[in-house]
Amino acid sequence: MFPDVAVTGLGVIAPGGIGAQAYWDLLSSGRTSTRQLSFFDPTPFRSRVVAECDFSPDLHGLTPQQVQQMDRVTQFAVAATREAIADSGLEISPEILHRCGVSMGSAVGCTTSLENTYVDASSRGRDWLVSPEGISPALYDHFIPSSICAEVAWEAGAQGPVTMISTGCTSGIDAVGFAWERIRSGDADVMITGAAEAPISPITVACFDAIRATTPDNDSPECASRPFDLHRNGFVLGEGAAVLVLERMEHARARGAHVYALISGFASRCNAFHMTGLRPDGAEMADAISCALKEARVRPEEVDYINAHGSGTRQNDRHETAAFKRALGRHAYSTPISSIKSMIGHSLGAIGSLEIAACALAMENDVIPPTANLRTPDPECDLDYVPLVARAQRTDVALTVGSGFGGFQSAMVLARPARTAS
Repeated sequence: MFPDVAVTGLGVIAPGGIGAQAYWDLLSSGRTSTRQLSFFDPTPFRSRVVAECDFSPDLHGLTPQQVQQMDRVTQFAVAATREAIADSGLEISPEILHRCGVSMGSAVGCTTSLENTYVDASSRGRDWLVSPEGISPALYDHFIPSSICAEVAWEAGAQGPVTMISTGCTSGIDAVGFAWERIRSGDADVMITGAAEAPISPITVACFDAIRATTPDNDSPECASRPFDLHRNGFVLGEGAAVLVLERMEHARARGAHVYALISGFASRCNAFHMTGLRPDGAEMADAISCALKEARVRPEEVDYINAHGSGTRQNDRHETAAFKRALGRHAYSTPISSIKSMIGHSLGAIGSLEIAACALAMENDVIPPTANLRTPDPECDLDYVPLVARAQRTDVALTVGSGFGGFQSAMVLARPARTAS
């Protein structure tokens, strides 16, 4: 019999909400945090709307040396880790050091520092051969994504299994899924897990411009992210991090920890089809959902809320709608669904963990966050996407899903702690 795995701590760095409480205040109010790109001159780009975090590393206790050495993504990860551990009340004592591990996700790692270093070292691309003189020794850490989870492990003092997950836009959900599996397998009693991303750099913006995946709605940035709306035309690039403390339920109970939710099921699939394309029937996502529900011992009709991937591209929204119908049958039509990307944008690898945190907070507060900007529903997306305004509702079982370039499809089931699986 596998042990129950509890979420006992949350740490969040998000656009419009630094800290878990501020994040929930944003989501439950239906406010959007998308705005004109301010990190660099947006003029040359087709899409100039982003979701930036108003993050001050010094306010999170990062020293000037840490700020100099760490990429922004690592700063996010460390700051979120500090909040999550403090929120959990967990003391990582010598007795549990080797039973505490880390699993972090990121799609593009330290992109910002890598790009900035190249620009500086090559005289903005003029020089083919570059000199190592003047390049920070931290460049190696920026080149190796595992430096992110190493910093989190050092921050937490965790000496158990430490792993970096990079599966594109499902990295955040997959990292938490991997952590869940480590506890269930008996490798760890505690896992610090989640994902971080700071991709708002010229190279990333240019990449998504090239494939026209991001929205060109630059005149009204607050309304630019419109999942499931008939007039949607691409996603809004975002950034952020969410870190969760997971514990074996017996371990959490023994120390009297507050439990937000249980992670009850997880599954991941790949469509083996196309780097960016999706099959219209949603079969692979549906299979991941069905497997996650089976693992959780939850029937489709017991799902109370779905946190959708909901990127705001026509291809994804229709694919996802088909997957919900395929996996849940008629129950899909009566299940509230929402996309928080309408408020905080799409932070690539980090978004899955931010969405898991949103599910835990929705269960904690008996409120379902809305899909902002959904004013004209797409007839092909004919489910209950909770438009514009949050909805008061008790949620005993929440399903969250992710879809990523490369064909990755992941699903996770969260359950209210008092619920008995059937």
